Amino acid sequence: MTQTRLFLTAGKIEADRVFDLLQLAFEEDGLPISTFEVDEDAEIFEVSVYTFEPDEIEPRIQDILAADAFGLDVQREQVPDIDWVAHSLEGLSPVRAGRFFVHGSHDRDKRRINDLGIEIDAGLAFGTGHHGTTSGCLDMIGEVIRREHPRNALDLGTGSAVLAIGIAKLAPIPVLATDIDPVAVAVAQDNVVKNGVAARVQTETATGFHHPAMRFAAPFDLIVANILARPLMQLAPEMRKHLAWGGSLILSGILETQRDKVLAAYRVQGLFHQKTLRREGWVTLHLKAKSTY
Repeated sequence: MTQTRLFLTAGKIEADRVFDLLQLAFEEDGLPISTFEVDEDAEIFEVSVYTFEPDEIEPRIQDILAADAFGLDVQREQVPDIDWVAHSLEGLSPVRAGRFFVHGSHDRDKRRINDLGIEIDAGLAFGTGHHGTTSGCLDMIGEVIRREHPRNALDLGTGSAVLAIGIAKLAPIPVLATDIDPVAVAVAQDNVVKNGVAARVQTETATGFHHPAMRFAAPFDLIVANILARPLMQLAPEMRKHLAWGGSLILSGILETQRDKVLAAYRVQGLFHQKTLRREGWVTLHLKAKSTY
């Protein structure tokens, strides 16, 4: 079944209001809702709702917006059922990050006795361990779990679920893995099963922290988010709200030039820098509610 993106274009203030209304209206439906800046200079945003039932959902959107007199047109776009990264990732070699050995199914025989193997084939979701942000996160996860022994974890923007799988293989704790893209979540679930951690990892389609599974599982001793700097800064208050006292944040998807801005956004929330790992122009950050080293 082909998925459809229903979207509207508006200025920032109006887009924020539309996003809040749609998020409230469709929370029980579990539909992914996102906002994305399409023109940074003009501050123009697209607000999108992803659904397999556009003929049913579009009139509901129009009714919601008509009540607030927005006057915005709802547009449609079919989400293509294509493997958009497989071609570029074919033939990649395995990656080592701490104890983790991230590999495709064709490289199983290269695992060593003490490796924590994570099998991820090239596919529809980001995260094979080859990007500096992913390997940096895996290294930081190993350090934090070894030192802090968290009782639960959240992988926000899970992609292929490589980080969630890594957490579950290193520690016998429940892990919630979420992504805004339902295709990525389907891939993540397949990878979770293939790697033998389905009993520990729960996958859900969710925008930010807006999902019943978040409320049920929070607060989290460990939150990992490998997305991008701007949404990470926007999510800082929610990160703090859902983090257990004494818990740790591992953040990546951040360019070295963006590091200080991200740290400043979290410092305002009472979350302080512990360590930075640098890989290929990207950084992975470890933050806590209280600085310890």
